[in-house]
Amino acid sequence: MNDPEILDPRRTPARRDLAATSLEGELAAARFVEGRKMQVREPALPLRRDPAGDAPLLTEALHGEIVTIYDEEEGWAWGQLDADGYVGFLPAEGLDATVTAPTHRVATLRTFIYPGPDIKLPIMAALSLGAEVCMTHSLGSFAGTAGGFIWAAHLAPVGSVEPDFVAVAERFLGVPYLWGGKTSLGLDCSGLVQVSLAASGIAAPRDSDMQEREVGNALAVGDGLAGLQRGHLVFWKGHVGIMRDAGTLLHASGHHMMVVSEPLRTARDRILAQGYGPPTSARRL
Repeated sequence: MNDPEILDPRRTPARRDLAATSLEGELAAARFVEGRKMQVREPALPLRRDPAGDAPLLTEALHGEIVTIYDEEEGWAWGQLDADGYVGFLPAEGLDATVTAPTHRVATLRTFIYPGPDIKLPIMAALSLGAEVCMTHSLGSFAGTAGGFIWAAHLAPVGSVEPDFVAVAERFLGVPYLWGGKTSLGLDCSGLVQVSLAASGIAAPRDSDMQEREVGNALAVGDGLAGLQRGHLVFWKGHVGIMRDAGTLLHASGHHMMVVSEPLRTARDRILAQGYGPPTSARRL
């Protein structure tokens, strides 16, 4: 029987004191819990490694995402995101026990929620690209939801897809770099890839090492980096970027602290000089 500490904790809902019922018989835990579905009601919720506001940010859950919660204590809920399987602690007050099937997703970089169908009203919140909502009715140019009114042209039906995920990623140019982030207020390299691919209907895991193993197919690219095209992904140890064309890399850069577009060779030489090594692989969707 497996020890939960041996398994990848990022996608295994298991601790020594409890684990998901689905893992019973596969690993040892003091007790097993069925878990309950809950929905993110805030614009985004931080998912942290530990139940503390200053704990490292692992990723973010966008408005409308479904989470399976296995434990809740002192304002923190421990569970697993349904979309990508990531496990961690979320602020419990930002979760809703009533799960509503979404009808639309935010298709612009960000959009506002108003208390009424009037752009002159003070905004209530802002939703980022990829957030999901349930539209209950329309009123003029607005979509009515349980949480307020959204400019309808900023939404797209759930199930619709963007034809070019690179074009989606390009909308994030200039957005600040945020470790663990995946919103238009800040995101990291793998968050940029995951959110952009999701808009095109392609599910991707959260972290760059997972994406390198699981997304698309490997390309035979040598140190010369020849043969790359728009939409190919280039990986380093702990980093990933998206090719805009044969020679231009788009990525959320910790060096620039924002999403930038720059010559691939410039990025490669700088990353190598900083001691992070050469590209480890490239993949095509």
